[in-house]
Order: sequence, then structure tokens, then C-alpha cells
Amino acid sequence: METQFLLENIKKHVALTPAEEEKLAEVCLVKQVKKKQFFLQEGEVQRHLVFVVEGCLRSYSVDENGFEHILQFAPPGWWISDMRSSLEQTPASLNIDAVDDSQVILINIGDLQRLYKEIAFLDRFFRILSERSIATHQHRLIDSLSLTAKQRYTSFCRQYPSLITCLPQKYVASYIGITPEFLSKMLKEPIKK
Repeated sequence: METQFLLENIKKHVALTPAEEEKLAEVCLVKQVKKKQFFLQEGEVQRHLVFVVEGCLRSYSVDENGFEHILQFAPPGWWISDMRSSLEQTPASLNIDAVDDSQVILINIGDLQRLYKEIAFLDRFFRILSERSIATHQHRLIDSLSLTAKQRYTSFCRQYPSLITCLPQKYVASYIGITPEFLSKMLKEPIKK
């Protein structure tokens, strides 16, 4: 019953009837994603929203010099997508791949649009999710503009406490906007009192 974790996540924010839960479960597709396997590549159109059940996914872009810029990590209980691609059904500007072996639940965008009309609270749930996503990204943008690298690292540790010990340092460095070498040097510095 892989969809149970998804339903519990949704029910933290809105109430669903058993019939509505069943309708939602019918459109959920459970998929295994291997470590480093792409779920979405830049240029493809995202046709599904992705909910992480196990493992971890990341979204990122690659600049003209080949450097990755990680936008989001999605551990269990998190959603991940290229929002513009999924909303407008246009080519993605992000890549999404698995940080480690993962299990995800996919919901087709068309099925979701239909369910918005059939399950009133589902529309509300995704509005709440969107509002929180905007607030999180706004906070991250402010952090990237106003905090030092050390402060951004501390903020990252607060946001993703379960990931800090299992992610490669190069991913953490990319997320906070520094090189892996600088992160390594920064972490070796003694704490100033």
C-alpha cells in the first residue's frame, strides 16, 4: 500500500473521504528510480507530479560551463517537479534525478486536473503546497543574497537534517552556491568563540 504514505501526507492538510482517497489512489503510479537515473531531463515535458516515498531526488540545472546548480532536494514526504514545465506543458529547464535508489508516486497532470473538479479539497491541498513552495524558495533566495556561505550551510542543515550526513559534499556545495573545495575548507575551520 505505497499510496498510504501519500494519503497520510495529504490528510495532514485536508480531509478526504474514503471514496476520494480511492479515486486518488487509482491515478497514482508507483515507480522505482535507481540512483543517478533521470526522472526528467532538460528539454523534456514534465507530465507527472512526483511524490517521494523512499530515497531522495534532486532538481538542478546545468550552466554552459557544465556546473550543476541544485534547486531542491526531495527526501521522503516531499514533492518535486519543474513547475513551469508541468503547469505549461513546455520543455523543462531542470533535470530531476535520484540521489539514491528511490520509490516515487507519479500523478499525471491531466488526471490531477480532472481530480481537482471531483475532489474539492485536493485543489486546496495543492494550493497550500504551492504557497509553501513559494515561501521556501523566497526564503532561499533571500538567504543566497544576504547570508555568508557558513550561514547558508547552517540553514541547509536545518532544512534537510536527515540528508546532511548522506549527501555527497558536492551536492551540498552546489545547493548553497559554493564549490566543493570551499565547502571542505569551510568545514575544517575551527569554530570561532
